Amino acid sequence: MMILGLVQWMQPVHGYDVRRELLSWGTDRWANIQPGSIYHALRKLTAEGLLREVATEQVGGRPARTTYEITSKGVDEFETLLRDQWWQLHSQPDPFISAFSFLPALPREEAAAALRNRARVLRAGNESMRASLDSDWIRKSKPVHVGWMFELWCARAQAEIGWCERIAELIESGVPYLPTGLVAQEGWDGWQDRDADGAETRNSQR
Repeated sequence: MMILGLVQWMQPVHGYDVRRELLSWGTDRWANIQPGSIYHALRKLTAEGLLREVATEQVGGRPARTTYEITSKGVDEFETLLRDQWWQLHSQPDPFISAFSFLPALPREEAAAALRNRARVLRAGNESMRASLDSDWIRKSKPVHVGWMFELWCARAQAEIGWCERIAELIESGVPYLPTGLVAQEGWDGWQDRDADGAETRNSQR
């Protein structure tokens, strides 16, 4: 969607300029668009009839540059993808959630420390974003909605900061990881939390 939208916005446009624009937006961090994949994506979208090559030019010994435009099929696809993202909720895979599902595998002290560290990192990122929001870079050189995007990221991070700190306190307080009714049931032994030496700690002891 990002590449189709940018080509429509900037056309006719070289692949190099699409790549440069996406990198300036930091899409490798929040849209999972890696710099090395952009030219491949342009070629793939062209093969699918969503983009078309307008011209290819070469200046001196520099690599040839291909200019792209979006097709009517590409416009339809972009608008479909755009509205899907606006009107639907999509959960992005988060490696942290995968790790957190194995919380009992870590000693409580380490798990709590990791959560507090995560909160510190998120807080530092928020401070940086808030500084950007107050800067001329955002207020004078970017569209207004870019600032609104930063506000959304700050709000999400702030919510996670509070969650990390609250769960760290619960872990440190010794809240059992299993409800009482599951402790003695077969198949749940692996979900008992561990002490610093990796030994199993029964919930009944906490």
